[in-house]
This record gives sequence, C-alpha cells and structure tokens, in this order.
Amino acid sequence: MILEGKTLAKKIREPLANRAETVCQKIGRPIKLAAIGSTEDYGAYVYLKKEVEAAQKIGLQTQIFEVNNQTLAQDFVALVKRVSQDKDIDAILIPRPLPTHLAATDYAAYLSPQKDVDGMSNINMGNLFLCKTWEEVQALPGFVPCTAAAVIKLLEFYHTTLAGKEVAVIGRSSTVGRPLAHLLTCKNATVKICHRHTDLPRAVKDADIVCSAAGTAGLLQANWLKPGATVIDISTNWHNNQLTGDADPTALEKNGIHFSPVPGGVGPVTLAVLLENMVRSKERLL
Repeated sequence: MILEGKTLAKKIREPLANRAETVCQKIGRPIKLAAIGSTEDYGAYVYLKKEVEAAQKIGLQTQIFEVNNQTLAQDFVALVKRVSQDKDIDAILIPRPLPTHLAATDYAAYLSPQKDVDGMSNINMGNLFLCKTWEEVQALPGFVPCTAAAVIKLLEFYHTTLAGKEVAVIGRSSTVGRPLAHLLTCKNATVKICHRHTDLPRAVKDADIVCSAAGTAGLLQANWLKPGATVIDISTNWHNNQLTGDADPTALEKNGIHFSPVPGGVGPVTLAVLLENMVRSKERLL
C-alpha cells in the first residue's frame, strides 16, 4: 500500500477558504500571516514562498520579512517580538534553517504561542512534552510542529493502528524527530528514537512502523525491515537529479513494505496542516 498524502491534504484544505472568510467577516479584515524567512537557504526560501502563496489562495493576507547572514541577532529578536505583539498579525511562520547566529538566539522565547502556527515556540514545545495522552495533546491551547502532526494524520487516514505498535523514529531534531516520537507515545505506541550512533539494521528489524527524517538518500534499506511494515518517509533529498526520501520506493515495494512516497506523501499534508493552523490561530481567539 502506498500512503499518498494528496487526497488527505485536499480534504483538509477544502473548507479552509470558507472558514477564513467567516473569520474575516467577524473581525472586519483578512487573517494576516507574518513569515520570517532566511534568503540564505534557497530551497527553504522557495518553499516558504509556496506556503505564502497557498495562504493567499485561501484568503489570507501575507507579509514576508527577509533575514540573512548580515542580519544582526538583536534585530532578528526585535522583529520576532514586534510581530508577536502586533495585534494586526494573527499567525507567524519562521521556517528553518536560519543563519547560525540567528538560530543561536533565544527568539523562540518571544514567539507568541497563539500565533506560532508551526509549534516551535518555547511555550508550545514545552506544553507538548508535558502531555501524556492524545486527549491532552488535542486540548493544547497552542500548536504542535506541523510535520509531526501531519505524520499522525497520514497514519490515521490509512487506518494504521498505533496503540501497542513498535515504532522507530530516525532523526532526533526538535522540528520533527522528537516531537513526532512524543506524539506517537501519546498515541500509546512504543517508540525508539534513532540517530547517527544507532545500529539501524538492529533498531528497525522488529519495527511495525518506521518514520525516517534523517535527510540521507538511501539510508533506510528495505531488507532491514520485516514484511508488512510501514515506512513514513519524511525527508526530501535531491539525489541523482530527482527528489527522493531516505528509502528506495522500488525496493520497499518489492519487499512488501507499505510506504509514503517522496514527493507526494507527508509534504502535502504538512502544508495543509500549516494552512489550517493559520486559520485556527484567529478562530481560537474569537
């Protein structure tokens, strides 16, 4: 089974324009998104512009603030504070990676949790890791990281049982790996977090589900996995002049592995979740 994400993404996105219009009528203006993007990472900046265009299509007003290697750290933090405090800005998006000196600042401490649609603020991240059950996650006043949430939604869309399952998460970043592992734990899965020092063949051989976010083409080998396992490939790598994930889809299919494709798997769902959070940010305040 191929767990494509376009169908689910379409289902999430379909009502968003009407929901945004309802909010607009109540507040007398469009929902406004502020995006702070680094021009130093070409791929990330191009994707940010696609996110902004998608937000505009559902009726949001958008503004991009560009930062780069010459941006002073104090100016960056001041910008985050300003958009967080601006009553006319309803949602904030700060894609990573950021220039090293900006990423090293404490900007996430000043990011408004109610506007932080990708769940990266200190408050949103802290609240997430205080949750023990899925009911507590759903009751959070803020947001959780969109990619991690998209993986859960994709698995549920294909009726994948999580309670009691053995899950290996490859990658321990604060943006994907660790939040995803925690969400899976809240879904009552037994989770193993893998990283560069992990014996991967041994770690994944008994896993019912493997979520790979390592960002290394060809890392996950199909013959390491048991037949019938499910692979959620989260990475997007440019390899041999094409986009690919961490696993070879042809090898996965030959070995009887269910998998999400790259592109067309987690990516579209992540964008849909992000757009929904932009609308929810103002719906909640209302």
